[in-house]
Amino acid sequence: MTATRFFSDNAATVHPLVMEAMARANIVDTAYDGDALSQSLDTAFSALFETACEVVWIPTGTAANSIILAHFVRPWQGILCYEEAHIEVDECGAPTFYSGGAKLMPLPGQGAKIDAEALKARIAGIRKDVHQVQPAAISITNATEYGLAWRPEEIGAISEVARSSGLKLHMDGARFANAVAFLGCSPADVTWRAGVDALSFGFTKNGAMMAEAIVFFGGSGGAGVRELKKRGGHLLSKGRFVAAQIRAMLADDLWLDNARAANAGAAALAAACRGRLMYPVEANELFVRLSAAEAAQLRSAGFDFYDWGDGAARLVVSWDQDAQAVAPLAAALLAL
Repeated sequence: MTATRFFSDNAATVHPLVMEAMARANIVDTAYDGDALSQSLDTAFSALFETACEVVWIPTGTAANSIILAHFVRPWQGILCYEEAHIEVDECGAPTFYSGGAKLMPLPGQGAKIDAEALKARIAGIRKDVHQVQPAAISITNATEYGLAWRPEEIGAISEVARSSGLKLHMDGARFANAVAFLGCSPADVTWRAGVDALSFGFTKNGAMMAEAIVFFGGSGGAGVRELKKRGGHLLSKGRFVAAQIRAMLADDLWLDNARAANAGAAALAAACRGRLMYPVEANELFVRLSAAEAAQLRSAGFDFYDWGDGAARLVVSWDQDAQAVAPLAAALLAL
């Protein structure tokens, strides 16, 4: 393990148990998603979420988000989201591409959480005629782009707006595990029980190699989902290797243990920041105020991280960075 890597959990190692599961999957089985591992996902996720789920494996989070939204939204409709949502600023127009033209409709918010009242006002301000784009879905991210966890009641408020307006609610869960680990709640409490229709459940940042799960609740999936996956080039011939990663992550709550480990490392760094934090640390990301000279000082000591606008940096702790791995950066932050 390295003590210097804090730029992204996308760069983390693959958990040994995931590697072992992929090795066990190296047998002849039905191609695409007809194999036993792929076929077991509905049952496994239904047990985890305490309700019937339809689950589709996918190699990337961008494709997971885009396929869900393309399933919910027609080309002439829109998707309401936070103005710095991953789907808006980091996916190269993929939701619009997959949906054949649907428009992203950004909203402001605090800590990357859109406000329910602002959402109501935005929807109310759209004329109900053919000349204006009508929204068909709302997308939120948990944990948010600024590392905050949505509480069940907050999601419920957004869901109430969605239901009253006839909209679907999508959750980008690239760091869903970190949010659940922080909240200490059931996965159901911050998804379908709070009104979420579909979740992009991220595993790649949390110990998998390249595996995400599209999870539909309440019968919101169905016809067209797998066609979108195939048409988008994500129906892998040997999909059992993706399914094997997901099953390994679910086994004995490895997904939750890994998230707790990353969150603990972030909490240790947060304690060393002494008033520099821009947002509370509720997952595995920290947004820290640093001058250019301080950032250069940390980099000269061997620590890598992303600059996040003028006078700020983003630090990300991965599942494979234990207390010993984060201690040098904590000491360097204290020494600034």
